[in-house]
Amino acid sequence: MVKGTSEKNTGRIRLGMVGGGQGAFIGAVHRLAARMDDHYEFVAGALSADPKKAKASGEELGLAKDRIYSDYAEMAKAEAARADGIEAVAIVTPNHLHVPVAKAFIAAGIHVICDKPLGISLKEAKSLETLLAKKKDLIFAFTHNYSAYPMIRQAKDMVASGVLGDIRVVQAEYPQDWLTTALEKSGQKQADWRTDPERSGAGGCVGDIGTHAHQLACFVSGLSVEELAAELTTFVKGRALDDNVQVMLRFKGGARGSIWTSQVAVGNENGMKLRVYGSKGGLEWKQEDPNYLWYTPYGEPKRLITRGGAGSMAPAARVTRVPPGHPEGYLEGFANIYTEAARAIKAKRAGKKQDKDVQFPGIADAVAGMAFIEACVKSSSKNGRWTKL
Repeated sequence: MVKGTSEKNTGRIRLGMVGGGQGAFIGAVHRLAARMDDHYEFVAGALSADPKKAKASGEELGLAKDRIYSDYAEMAKAEAARADGIEAVAIVTPNHLHVPVAKAFIAAGIHVICDKPLGISLKEAKSLETLLAKKKDLIFAFTHNYSAYPMIRQAKDMVASGVLGDIRVVQAEYPQDWLTTALEKSGQKQADWRTDPERSGAGGCVGDIGTHAHQLACFVSGLSVEELAAELTTFVKGRALDDNVQVMLRFKGGARGSIWTSQVAVGNENGMKLRVYGSKGGLEWKQEDPNYLWYTPYGEPKRLITRGGAGSMAPAARVTRVPPGHPEGYLEGFANIYTEAARAIKAKRAGKKQDKDVQFPGIADAVAGMAFIEACVKSSSKNGRWTKL
């Protein structure tokens, strides 16, 4: 039985975290996101493998002493044995720990919310998928946060309703510049593990942000990639993994597309952009200006649809918090994933079916991301040969 079935269905979900201690960026993002809509109570954590750092991090965040752990396996076992144990765990470790940690908590009957990419190989990703197929009472949410932006939900709905006609071209890009120099050699934590094949996996930039671009392109278009041709480049001397990625895409059904992601594109901070073109019109969206969606019906002037404004539809409205003109973005996108997951968890508590409008990335998205990484690496190693996913 999943923890919490004896509680009121509207009660806060007891949340734990693995990773995300002092000096970590993404852990704080997840904790803020979990708090935003008041669905969770953060009560336990294995915030670092270093016992001293784990203790200091837990105390700093106000966790009870007996719920501060330095080992995730110990945490899973101890929390599962408590009457007030955690119901869900957020996994915000480097990539190589995602699957082992997820398996430990799934085995303990605890829901999982995991950061991306799923792991370091497609094989281990599929092993987790197999385990989850046997644990149908558990929720697995995957934090592709960009798919939870209101205007992205708007774009997806417009494509699905046929407003754009038959989809022909899908273009995604995601340039950054923070790894333009060998930052990893300075000891900077985020750069250090992301450029280490043992902790990041076979993909560098392609795994870190390329998976976001791939997931967003597929999410909005409703299409899946059939095959791709990729070139992965490492521009910074001595770096072990790619820092620039160019990919041509062939989607099932005949649409074409491309993805460019880079972490050495000087002048770009977090420049994700998505463009979708069909037989009747096109859409454009930029992550750095996320409350605007540009729509162009063929032969007509370009139109601006704003979050919460005229033309904004129900799928966007259900993940919108404030009136138009008040910016929403990155943290709210994460919060939307957490809130949707909370709705699914509370439905499990009550023994009810998940509401049809609730949507969040899950294990299928996670496995597809790993398949994308491995296909890109394989294609690039063969001089850009077309490779099936």
